[in-house]
Amino acid sequence: MDHILIQDPASLKDFCNHLQEQPWIALDTEFVRERTFYAQLCLIQIATPQRVACIDPLAIKDLTSLLDLIYNPKLLKVIHSARQDLEIFYDLRGNVPAPVFDTQIAAAMLGNDEQIGYAALVESITGVKLAKAHTRTNWATRPLAPEQLSYAADDVRYLRDVYRDLAERLARQGKINWLQEECGRLADPELYSNATEHIHLRFKQGHTLDPVNQGLLRDLLVWREQAARKSNLPRNWVADDADLLTLAQHAPRDQAQFTDIKGLKTRQLSQWGAQIISVIGDACEDNTAIFWPERTRLTRDQAQTYNHMADIVRLRAQERQINAALLATRKDIERLILRDPKTALLHGWRRAVVGEELLNLMAAEQVNGKRISS
Repeated sequence: MDHILIQDPASLKDFCNHLQEQPWIALDTEFVRERTFYAQLCLIQIATPQRVACIDPLAIKDLTSLLDLIYNPKLLKVIHSARQDLEIFYDLRGNVPAPVFDTQIAAAMLGNDEQIGYAALVESITGVKLAKAHTRTNWATRPLAPEQLSYAADDVRYLRDVYRDLAERLARQGKINWLQEECGRLADPELYSNATEHIHLRFKQGHTLDPVNQGLLRDLLVWREQAARKSNLPRNWVADDADLLTLAQHAPRDQAQFTDIKGLKTRQLSQWGAQIISVIGDACEDNTAIFWPERTRLTRDQAQTYNHMADIVRLRAQERQINAALLATRKDIERLILRDPKTALLHGWRRAVVGEELLNLMAAEQVNGKRISS
């Protein structure tokens, strides 16, 4: 066995002393959250060029020394598909560790699928085929079996070779700065904070309601978020999306009216019904704010421009050996056509690779009398 399980402060201190000498680490976490709002951290896996360790946060209550090292800005953290792992650390400290080298993003910059999985990437680079036997493990159970720990250790054991290979190829192709820019965005706290004032933006069907009912739906979504956090329960255990949409459509004024609305979950209403009625009663009935504006659709000329731009994006991605979806999504291109400054194509490496060319195309089409912006 080439990995160690750390379950006591003395062993953790020894490993932290080792980490202080490292320029980078491979990092992964195991957690459970099926029954809670906040994920429960159950295991931290770390590999250096010399060691592989699984740290048990359920056995060691004070992880301050380890977290201080993980948050050290001089220590590069190599993580595959980092968002979920970084969210765990955000919940622990209110911010995320940086800098990060996300191997999923790095692989896409080298032409791989944008969502390539860890096992597929390991096999493509090292030839090792990872076991899948413990993908559904409850990591909160103790003790963990040796094969479970070996499975968890594999998540960082081979990440070292993956990192070395990707970093070398990115450097050879002049893309290291692109990756640093892209991974730097992962440090944005807004990605993990789930601010209640923006929570409604996750809900995709709000535009089907009139303004008054949109305001009510937003209030219900904010209430659910607060109730789920306070009770540490999954959002859908408080009320699922379909129920909230139905409640916003019908706006019942007392719990007796729940029985007249088809599809509502009796168990959830019995627990949360009084609070739901209170939210509905407090909602401002003359609210005319639009929280879900109708999506702006492209005109015929704009659609033609989109198709031309999408062809250019695919061509430039092929030339640079980048996954085209990483270079520009459909929404990125549409936002550029609609003059939305938030489009990623107006910033950083994307602007340099293809954004300026697309801007020049828009300018040329306007000179030629083709109307492409509203």
